[in-house]
Amino acid sequence: MHEVALCQNAFEIIEQHAKRNRARRVTGVWLELSAVSCVEESAVHFCFDIICRDTLAQGAALHILIAPAQAQCRDCQHQVKITQFGAGCPHCGSQNLIVDSSSTMQVKQIEIE
Repeated sequence: MHEVALCQNAFEIIEQHAKRNRARRVTGVWLELSAVSCVEESAVHFCFDIICRDTLAQGAALHILIAPAQAQCRDCQHQVKITQFGAGCPHCGSQNLIVDSSSTMQVKQIEIE
């Protein structure tokens, strides 16, 4: 379950920014997941709640945004966006894609008090 490690890394980023801004607590977090990340959204919610327990982020509202992945079609050479696994090239229909899944999960925004 790599969601635990992802949430732990996200929490460390959130905590750093919150402390740097002298936050009393974190009230909201926006995470962005790649559409092809293989990260289970419900597992992220579950892990995030556990990792944030007894911290300044306990009870923070978690908002998850799903972003299309970038890919290049090996057949027609177009740069395309992929919104789900198994999606072919919208230009030629090929399944021969090189998918850039480098950004599995990113902290996009935090809300603090």
